[in-house]
Amino acid sequence: MTTPPAKRDLWLDMIRTEGGRLATMPADALDAVVPTLPDWTIERVVRHVGRVHRWVVGLLDAPTDADAAALAGAAPALGHGPACLTEYREALDELLARFEADDPDRPVATFIGPATVAFWMRRQAHETAVHRIDAADAFYAAGGPPPEPIDPVGAADGIGEWLEVFASARVGATTERIAVRATDTDTGTGTGTDGSNTAAAWSIPPGLTGDAAAEVTGSAQALLLTLWRRRPLDTVTVRGNIAVVTRLLDEVRV
Repeated sequence: MTTPPAKRDLWLDMIRTEGGRLATMPADALDAVVPTLPDWTIERVVRHVGRVHRWVVGLLDAPTDADAAALAGAAPALGHGPACLTEYREALDELLARFEADDPDRPVATFIGPATVAFWMRRQAHETAVHRIDAADAFYAAGGPPPEPIDPVGAADGIGEWLEVFASARVGATTERIAVRATDTDTGTGTGTDGSNTAAAWSIPPGLTGDAAAEVTGSAQALLLTLWRRRPLDTVTVRGNIAVVTRLLDEVRV
């Protein structure tokens, strides 16, 4: 399937924007703790995302059947302290340059098997966005400003990616259907609750039809961060069987 230019542009813009925000975290706040990840600090977030960027750059040059997990372990780590911010910016710039020059439909190795460059564009967009929120949450808890919001269209696409890449591989066969609807955007991708392709509504598990046991609604960002366990479930609105939603989040713990 050919990657729509609008999607490519969305992902590159997200990487550029969210990565830029991460790169400008204050050096004197690097030891601030991420509230939702108590073992993580801003420094650990920056070093993690930068190393993932380096891993992906390496995969772009690897055979399509390469062992992605093995190459992850070989990716160079970033330095500690303020140096991590400079090195992160370098890793981000290199990733963007490689993506901008590449064919999004070219086959490459991924952790789910051979896919395309577009898979990594999308994965890096949402990896960077969610972890940027981690760093911004830590800075806010340490007395900094509130986190800047993720673009709603990008957040909606992130929900679709969470569903397609992570939930579809982990949700048990007996899971009852959950309808998910973003209230602040009608653009993006997702499997509609009525079986159609619509931007702001999804069905979990994908393809399951019939009445939903629960419906979850909220802004695209609130939904995305709840699915990634960066926000509590009461951040969004749940109608119906909340136990089904809780079980889903437990099943797709990543």
